[in-house]
Amino acid sequence: MRKEHFKIFSAVHLFLLKDGNVLLSRRFNTGYRDGEYSVPAGHLDGGETAIVVMIREAEEEIGVILQRANLKMAHIMHTLDGRETVSFFVVAEKWAGDIVNNEPEKCSDLSWFPIDALPENTIPYIRHALECTQKGIAYSEFGWE
Repeated sequence: MRKEHFKIFSAVHLFLLKDGNVLLSRRFNTGYRDGEYSVPAGHLDGGETAIVVMIREAEEEIGVILQRANLKMAHIMHTLDGRETVSFFVVAEKWAGDIVNNEPEKCSDLSWFPIDALPENTIPYIRHALECTQKGIAYSEFGWE
């Protein structure tokens, strides 16, 4: 009998950057870390690359159009935060369209914050990934201690 391989949960997160600031979204009514700040993100469900997922999620969540040429894969993190996850973190400094909260039922605030002065209630692995990205660290592990 063939052994079934472990299947890992995966997600893609967007660091939208402008003038030393990062766009953060405060989670609301989701059942996961509500009241804490994160970034626009989406799950990989299969059949799409991480970049395609990020382009789609950015338009769905915050109304911006991202072009593949303007995206940089900046960090990958293997996280243990309730469940084991591999997350991809993409940076964009150019986009088209106005930023709007298209999901007010899941996001209670969408605001710019200085990269070096994030709100206290930023999700810890998001803070860690942003710090790693700023330092040019391509891979990290979080929550395994």
